[in-house]
Amino acid sequence: MTDTLLPDTDAATPTEAATPTFVDRAGTRHPLPDASAEAQVRADDRAHVFHSWSAQALIDPLPIASGEGATFWDYQGNAYLDFSSQLVNLNLGHQHPDLVTAIQQQAGRLATIQPSMANDVRGELARRIADVAPGDLDKVFFTNGGADANEYAVRMARAVTGRRKVLSMYRSYHGGTATAISLTGDPRRWANEPSDGSVAHFMGPYAYRSSFHSDSPEQEAERALAHLEQVIVLEGASTVAAIILETIVGTNGVLVPPPGYLEGVRALADKYGIVYIADEVMVGFGRVGEWFAVNHFGVVPDLITFAKGVNSGYAPLGGVVISQRIASHFDTVAFAGGLTYSGHPLACAPGVATFEVFERDGILERVRDLGERVVGPRLREIAAKHPSVGEVRGLGLFWAIELVKDPATREPLVPFNAGGADAAPMGAVAAACKQAGLWPFVHFNRLHVAPPLVISEADLVRGLDIIDEALTVADSYVV
Repeated sequence: MTDTLLPDTDAATPTEAATPTFVDRAGTRHPLPDASAEAQVRADDRAHVFHSWSAQALIDPLPIASGEGATFWDYQGNAYLDFSSQLVNLNLGHQHPDLVTAIQQQAGRLATIQPSMANDVRGELARRIADVAPGDLDKVFFTNGGADANEYAVRMARAVTGRRKVLSMYRSYHGGTATAISLTGDPRRWANEPSDGSVAHFMGPYAYRSSFHSDSPEQEAERALAHLEQVIVLEGASTVAAIILETIVGTNGVLVPPPGYLEGVRALADKYGIVYIADEVMVGFGRVGEWFAVNHFGVVPDLITFAKGVNSGYAPLGGVVISQRIASHFDTVAFAGGLTYSGHPLACAPGVATFEVFERDGILERVRDLGERVVGPRLREIAAKHPSVGEVRGLGLFWAIELVKDPATREPLVPFNAGGADAAPMGAVAAACKQAGLWPFVHFNRLHVAPPLVISEADLVRGLDIIDEALTVADSYVV
């Protein structure tokens, strides 16, 4: 099992202090690049790198020198527990030796080959993915990431059904490309409209802030499904090609669907001849202790989209897992789509290695155990302790801590889509985490807990302790 590295806490001489170091798992001290290297990284970034989702003059990206396991270091030698797995993609942690070796060996043997040719690692990865996918989903179309996976899943659904419209939740994120950003329900969509005009949104289940005035998770599922069916009918069932859902809503809340909801979506899709697309870009490949999160709920979609954890983001890779019903449509009809780097060998090789690590090290079982035995109980203790915590929820190593200003009214700690001074309370909580050596995942009024799946139990507990202490900052804003 991969453990995180330890920060270098030894007392240093003045000479040593000038060269920050870190200590690896074997106890070996390694120097980090010096301050001049940091200055060059910062200068190049600020002069030439255009960052996503940012006002360029208002950001100051932290230069990162190294990482291993669940820890990364800046150029000053400060260690951070990576409680966001970067962008919830680094499932096997920084610099996993098996994944690094797989890329090195593949590069030495065959660095690239076009997608129209057969390739051993591409075929093996597709077979392994099909083996763990539910039902008859046993064909894989590889993409470069999650956004284009969702783009191509929608394209398949439209081709098979002959319909155009796609339904997605308001609380969702499906990617930044044209159709994917239209599918997205959160505010990142707004500045990109209009794009794909054949998308309609609906309200999904969210028991803590129920749009349906529900009294229980079961009632929330029932009423959310009734609402979805009403949207299908009002939008014109004969015009709807697909319903796309994040199996567990990710960035927009870690919203675990209540009992019966996904089964009900499957039933509605069947009733109206609609393709059910499960977006598992964030929750696939072990994040909740299953190869695919739908396996936890016993539901079989028509298409599953994936990326991120398939190879821990060591090279760009995503894809669509396709059911026989959808795939057979293209047996004699050409599929109108393709990508130069579809199934790139340097991306597929660490994907194959990922399966080997998961099986050898019992990653799925480990994630379920840590979620049930460590994270869930500890977060519930934290919720009982801090008045700023409205709710904690999640599965495996994927949790959200929802922060409120008023526990009685459930008023969020910061307003929806807050920026500037309005977002200051969450900024203060995040700063407290970073000061204590933890890099958090913060979105709106929530802290998300999503560390690498290989994090040691000791580091997991230490990270939760840091969050516990940081929440005293959030408590100071409670009315």
